[in-house]
Amino acid sequence: MANRIEKDTMGTVEVPEGAYYGAQTQRAINNFPISGLKPHRALVRATIRIKKCAAQANMTTGRLDRELGEAIVKAADEALSGALTDQFVVDPFQAGAGTSHNMNVNEVLANRANEILGGKLGEYGRVNANDHVNMAQSTNDVFPTAMRLAALELAQELDGELRHLSEALSRKGMEFDHILKSGRTHLQDAVPIRLGQEFSAWGIAVENNRAGIERAFPGLRELGIGGTAVGTGLNAEEAFIDLIVEGLARETGEELTRGESLVERMQNMDPFVALSSSVKGAAVNVIKLANDLRLLSSGPRTGLAEINLPAMQPGSSIMPGKVNPVLPEVTNMVCFQVMGCDLTVSLAAQAGQLELNVMMPVIAFNTLFSMEIFKNCLRQLTTLCITGISANEERCRSYLDQSVGLATVLAPSIGYAAAAEVAKESAKTGNSIRQVILERGILTEEELEEVLSPYPLTTPGVHGKE
Repeated sequence: MANRIEKDTMGTVEVPEGAYYGAQTQRAINNFPISGLKPHRALVRATIRIKKCAAQANMTTGRLDRELGEAIVKAADEALSGALTDQFVVDPFQAGAGTSHNMNVNEVLANRANEILGGKLGEYGRVNANDHVNMAQSTNDVFPTAMRLAALELAQELDGELRHLSEALSRKGMEFDHILKSGRTHLQDAVPIRLGQEFSAWGIAVENNRAGIERAFPGLRELGIGGTAVGTGLNAEEAFIDLIVEGLARETGEELTRGESLVERMQNMDPFVALSSSVKGAAVNVIKLANDLRLLSSGPRTGLAEINLPAMQPGSSIMPGKVNPVLPEVTNMVCFQVMGCDLTVSLAAQAGQLELNVMMPVIAFNTLFSMEIFKNCLRQLTTLCITGISANEERCRSYLDQSVGLATVLAPSIGYAAAAEVAKESAKTGNSIRQVILERGILTEEELEEVLSPYPLTTPGVHGKE
């Protein structure tokens, strides 16, 4: 591939002839071949929006020539519509603060704007990446603002998938509400519970996690754009700051505000700590859900087998007919990764020094990556697994009849000691609690059925007492 020669403050560098990025991006490509990954689409989109709104604000204040500004805006709109996506190439693991990412976007928009105005790639004859696209900005206020906008976008997508999961679990709760089964604590027999109550409880837990994630939104909507290098606003007019925040609010549809202290917005990453922690909290509950699904569907002959998960694929290369709970399994793996991302965010957030946290790129990567894989996983879990779950009612009833937990149901009617004798005889003989009760004549068949009525038995109250 033919190259062109570009020059920056450090000298000359070869750049691919057809590239819309320039010298500083190429240096980043050379310096940081770390992960082989590209920047997250939401982060790129957010950065482009900042450049578009900055150009519009600078034209309004009269600082940026309108012809140049309109070319930048047109280039940004093209990029936002899907053009030039292969030109945003800097590895997420890069120099501190995200300078390389910011310059990658500056250079791409500058080159395209020059092309729109009749120039050639790499010449910057009219539109300059630093002087025009980056006007009244610094990486230090652009990157954390882009992080906030991208995090809001991904968090709302994740919120939607959590809502769908919660609703699906709630529907299953209603579907299975009539099925009485043995509860289990310490993985041992406990008192009865309805299968629907288990599903409904999982749905409520997920809904509570949604609320926790939404509590992080206000901190993300408070922007530090216009603070430039250290938050003091050097080289950015007051009017520019208000105009760019208003422009970003229109562009994103978010209720964005100017930070009370731009210096504080520059230094602290606490909104991302709060968001990441809430996402981790949701992952913890979803791990519990996935593990419970695996337990309850274990079998089909030698496990619990109280529920059936949809069969998705063959489960073994050697055992014919084996089917595994693949959706709960991948869910666990994703959630473990989300928890690891949260630890990275916490470590990077506390590593800031004085006026800037230079670890922002790794905070951005882990925050966005964790939400991306989590929301995608939840979508698959909901649509391919939860909605297709069926119940084995006979298996649930069989376990309930054999459970020593039924002795607790008898205690209000026959006393603790007598109920304990029933439980011990059941354990010794292998006969079910039901059999022992009937053989001893403690209750008739009709009385026993009344005692084991699903709803009174699984709601507050002392069942069997007048």
